[in-house]
Amino acid sequence: MIAGDEEAFTVLYNRRQSAVYRFALHMSGSPAIAEDVTQEVFIVLISEAARYDPSRGSLASYLCGISRNHVLRRMQRERLYVPIDGDLEQADAATPAEPVAEADPLGDLTRGETVESVRRAILSLPTHYREVVVLCELNEMDYAEAANVLGCAVGTVRSRLHRGRALLVEKLRTHEGVGAISKEVNPARCFA
Repeated sequence: MIAGDEEAFTVLYNRRQSAVYRFALHMSGSPAIAEDVTQEVFIVLISEAARYDPSRGSLASYLCGISRNHVLRRMQRERLYVPIDGDLEQADAATPAEPVAEADPLGDLTRGETVESVRRAILSLPTHYREVVVLCELNEMDYAEAANVLGCAVGTVRSRLHRGRALLVEKLRTHEGVGAISKEVNPARCFA
């Protein structure tokens, strides 16, 4: 791809674009921002491919780092603040539906409400906690990769993740109807 091979870029794009989009969507809560950021990330990759240094981290963390910077700039520019009870219908429309093995309307409804509550709670976290939750829990990055993306120490990632998880549980407990199940909620499974 660095040598200008268009087919190599296409393969790379097909492998990585969904992860970049998901990260931007989870960080911003907006499908429009996620689409724009995804496009911007790959434009940067095309124009500045030589800046990627594999000795500093994986390509996935490099792309997440670019995505993070673009999302933060966009959110700052647009002053996008999403309250816990904000409207996330657009984000739901962008998330593919999961196949249903058996007809369980009550279970599906309960799970849907739980997923929505977790999404809202994640979007309501302060940015520095939301970043580590999205990277470590939803994108399943290890602490070192997340630290590389964020440009901070591994210990900082660990402490932010610990505090972010605690804030999530607290937000879910105070959210009506979710208190009883909030201890069992795994954010990564809600966005899978």
